[in-house]
Amino acid sequence: MDTTRLDSSGKREASPFADSVALTVLRIIFVVAAASIGASLAQSSIGKIPADPDQRNVIAPYVIFSGVLMSAFAVIAIDLFVPRKRIEVISAVYFGLLIGVIFTNLLTLALAPFINAGGNNAYSSYISLGILITLCYACVSLLLQTRDDFRFVIPYVEFARDFKGIKPLVLDTSSVIDGRLAELSETNILDNRLVMPRFVLMELQGIADSSDKLKRVRGRRGLDILNRIRTSDKLDFMMYDTELPEFAGQPVDMKLVLLAKHLDGKLLTGDFNLNKVAKLHNVEVIDLNQVAASLRPQYLPSEAFLIRIVKPGEGHDQGVGYLDDGTMVVIEGGRDKINQTVQVAVTSTLQTQAGRMIFAKVDYPSGGNSER
Repeated sequence: MDTTRLDSSGKREASPFADSVALTVLRIIFVVAAASIGASLAQSSIGKIPADPDQRNVIAPYVIFSGVLMSAFAVIAIDLFVPRKRIEVISAVYFGLLIGVIFTNLLTLALAPFINAGGNNAYSSYISLGILITLCYACVSLLLQTRDDFRFVIPYVEFARDFKGIKPLVLDTSSVIDGRLAELSETNILDNRLVMPRFVLMELQGIADSSDKLKRVRGRRGLDILNRIRTSDKLDFMMYDTELPEFAGQPVDMKLVLLAKHLDGKLLTGDFNLNKVAKLHNVEVIDLNQVAASLRPQYLPSEAFLIRIVKPGEGHDQGVGYLDDGTMVVIEGGRDKINQTVQVAVTSTLQTQAGRMIFAKVDYPSGGNSER
C-alpha cells in the first residue's frame, strides 16, 4: 500500500498513517534500548552484592531495572501528552542550550586562573555548574521571548517547510470582521504569511464583549472568521505576541503601521483612514475594498444588460438599480419602470472614492420584453 501523497507544491510527503507507524516503531526501539540499559545496570549491581547474606539486597537489581524502564515510559507519556510541538519553541530551547554550553566553556576557560588560584579547586566544579545553569537559562529565556522576531530572520525556525510568499501580511480588525478574507483564502490566491498581532486580537475580543449589540455581533463574527482562517490548510497563519519598544503609548492603528515596517511586510485592511496613514509612512497596503472593486465586471458604453429598477433617481426621468455586487446604476428613462426588470444600455461609468457608478438608458428596442 502506498503511504505517500503529493503536497501542495507537488512533492511527495508521508501520510499520517506512515507517520504513526514510524513513531510507534521508534517508541518500541526506545523502550527496548532502555530495557537493555536497565538490564545491564541491574547485572552490574548483582556483581557488587556482598557475600555476607546479612548485607545482601536482592531487590536492588529489580529496582534499578524497573526504575530505568519506568523512566522510559514517562518520557513517552510526556511525548504523547504534548502531541503538537511548536517548532519555534523547540528551536529556541535547543539553540539556547547550545549557546549556553558554548558560553559556559569559554567563560570557564577565561576564569580558570581565578577559580584555581592558590591551588584550591574544591569548588571549581560547583562554580562551573552554576555558570552552566545560569547561562543556559538566560539564553533559552531570551530566545523564547524573542522567537517571533527570529522567525523572520533566522532560517532554522523555518527548516520544516518553505517560507510562503515574499512579504507577510499584517491583519487589522476591519480585514477580519469584513469576512471577505476568509472567502478570498478559498481561492488559493493568498500565498503570503498572515500575521495576527496579539493587540489586534485583544481589540477584537473587546468588540465581541461590547455592551452594544451590533458591535458584539460584529466582534463575534470576526472571532469566528479568524478561527476559520487559523485552521485553514490553505493559509500560513501565525500569532505575533511580541511587544516592540516603539509600541509604547501608541494607538492600535499606529502599532499596525510600525509592526508592518518592522516585519518588512504589507498591511491588509479595509479601513480607509488606516490605509492613508500607512501610505504616509511608506508602508505597502492591500485594501480589500480596492481588491473587490477591481474584480467587478467592467461594462463598456453601449453594452446591454438586464437590471431591476428599485427607486427613482435624482433626475426628472431617472431610475436607480443595483448590480449583484452593489454597484449603483442610474438609468435615464427609468422612473416610470420602478419594480420592473428592464434591459438597459451603458452610456458611461464614473469611478469615485466611494465606488463606481454606471449611467445607462433604457434600451427601448428590447425593452418591450421587460417583466414585472
